[in-house]
Amino acid sequence: MAANTVGSTAPRKPVLSVSARKIKDNAADWHNLILKWETLNDTGFATANSIANLKIRLCSEDETELQGSSPASGEGADKALPEYSKELETLCEELQTTFDALAKIQMKMEKLSSTTKGVCELENYHYADGRHRPPLFHTWPTTHFYEVSRKLSDMYRKELLLKRTVTEELAHATDHDLALSYLSMWLHQPYVETDSKLLLESMLLETGHRAL
Repeated sequence: MAANTVGSTAPRKPVLSVSARKIKDNAADWHNLILKWETLNDTGFATANSIANLKIRLCSEDETELQGSSPASGEGADKALPEYSKELETLCEELQTTFDALAKIQMKMEKLSSTTKGVCELENYHYADGRHRPPLFHTWPTTHFYEVSRKLSDMYRKELLLKRTVTEELAHATDHDLALSYLSMWLHQPYVETDSKLLLESMLLETGHRAL
């Protein structure tokens, strides 16, 4: 009987230990990814602001040229546009590079949610007989880590889709108010809800990355 008991319980400790380590590592990764996202968000906003200012200036210059142009002066105006377009193109490429970096971060966020789900599924298998499941850390059940991870991932997925729209449309915006709206959307990140920081800090606290 004793041998059977030891044989049945021995595998459980390393499984739980590995699960706890994975969850703790994921919490640290969430913290680092969100810090990188915020840095890129600031970089992208600076680029987007330059695009908007340049676009507004070009539109203003175009209107001035049209008002004072004659058929004979049209050729000179056409020659001036490529230089400005090159500047705009360079800024758009910079914004696209930033967006691509954000997309890579969001993919890593999705992977964190996926691995956390895997830990939950492993625990479900381990406790399929209905035995009590002790928390890996303090109070959170393992499923709550997945719920928080999934919620954060969904926020940043929606935010990435919004940023894609801004990246694609900002350089084509000729209306001043529309350009400012795009800038505001990029900066304020409406899909990253106000409780995102609380969710992250709670996860860091639960896993021991923050002192109780």
